[in-house]
Amino acid sequence: MSLKMSFREKSSFLVKILHAWDCITVVLLLFLMVWAYAVPWSTYYSYLVTASFALCFATFYSFQLYRPWRSNGIYREFLVILKAWGVVVGAILSAFFVFKVSDYYSRVSVLAWFVATPLVVFATHLSTRYFLRSLRSKGEDLKNAVIVGAGDLGREVVQCIEKTPWLGIHILGFFDDREQGPIMHGIPVLGKIDELPVYLKKNQVDFVYLALPMRAEGKIMFILDHCRTLGAEIYLVPDLYLFRFLNAEIQTLGDILLVNFNPSSRAKRIFDVVFSLLVLLTTLPITLFIALIIKVEDRGPIFYGHARIMNAGKTFRCLKFRTMHVNADKKLAEILNSDPEAKAEWQKSFKLKNDPRITRIGKFLRKTSLDELPQFINVLKGEMSVVGARPIVYTELSDYYRECSGLYCSMKPGITGPWQVGKRSDTEDYEERVRLDTWYVLNYSLWLDVKIIAKTVSCMISGKGAY
Repeated sequence: MSLKMSFREKSSFLVKILHAWDCITVVLLLFLMVWAYAVPWSTYYSYLVTASFALCFATFYSFQLYRPWRSNGIYREFLVILKAWGVVVGAILSAFFVFKVSDYYSRVSVLAWFVATPLVVFATHLSTRYFLRSLRSKGEDLKNAVIVGAGDLGREVVQCIEKTPWLGIHILGFFDDREQGPIMHGIPVLGKIDELPVYLKKNQVDFVYLALPMRAEGKIMFILDHCRTLGAEIYLVPDLYLFRFLNAEIQTLGDILLVNFNPSSRAKRIFDVVFSLLVLLTTLPITLFIALIIKVEDRGPIFYGHARIMNAGKTFRCLKFRTMHVNADKKLAEILNSDPEAKAEWQKSFKLKNDPRITRIGKFLRKTSLDELPQFINVLKGEMSVVGARPIVYTELSDYYRECSGLYCSMKPGITGPWQVGKRSDTEDYEERVRLDTWYVLNYSLWLDVKIIAKTVSCMISGKGAY
């Protein structure tokens, strides 16, 4: 018997082993905590062992902790573990209160047990998950799938599965009613949609993905009526999925499905606040020194605020250390009227490489990007992110972003971003800036933010492309 077949036939047995091992782990951790804190063992701890094992056995299973997790994020599994363990802890504490036996237990050892258990159980599940992933990446423990619908949505499903081989999903082919060639998107076309039930009866198929437009409800209902009893799990991939190209996410309002075109990441916001507070606190001496020099140089204001666009098209006052002489806007008009080359350069990039309006300290601040330190205050106020698209004015939005303007306004602008770790002000083509901003909005991740911040520090040290 092949390894692949043994996994398919013994998967339920492996689940039972993991279930039993989780319950045993809970008990072993209780023994360990009692031993670690030198607490004498008593009959009451034996009662707790028996009760906790029984509670975990029932609760972990009822919370579907052993469902297939191959297509779900790690954090979701951890949340389910926390919820299930929370129910167990609640039941134990309730028993302590009802039977008035809490004095018979060491509070420190029991509290340590409460805290350590979900972490250890999660570590066990994580190890199991990565072990199975390694097998699936090598072609073992695969699940067979078919896709109904060979259009753009079907292609997206194929690409998603191919990008994540550790899911262990093998695509057998498409079913589609349109005139198709024998191969679509590198996958064979197995037949028409009404031929799907016969195919499922004759072949081992684990998943059926319905990649059909919502207007094809007749075909969807046909599949649900004729295929739900044929051994395959059926999933509908709503065509709302295509809205991801517009930086949208699917949410719910009660029982109503919504597409949110202004998504906000709680993790990104937490990261922004924590990172900004750390930067402002650690750079406070530098900030005070810069403020003093700016004031001493020409007695003008320390900060400069300019109206920029944030998410949803709202405006905010983007803060910077003042790097130009007072009345710089008036001087700019004079320069552009008298110097055609400067005017052409300004219209191309909204910057002047040799700008006579910049002060002596301003040149240094711009070279090192220290002039942007006050923008961390904007981040704390919720007007900006640490990493994001460039803060721009309405003129840039209407003249250059055009069809990308809605996408731009779906996220907060950032202090830094792909434009700053690339060519920065040396970017000659403004359209390239637009492409970089659009790319970031569509490809955002917390890890990408971390990498951009690391590259930004390097750029600040080198001063490349800043003026």
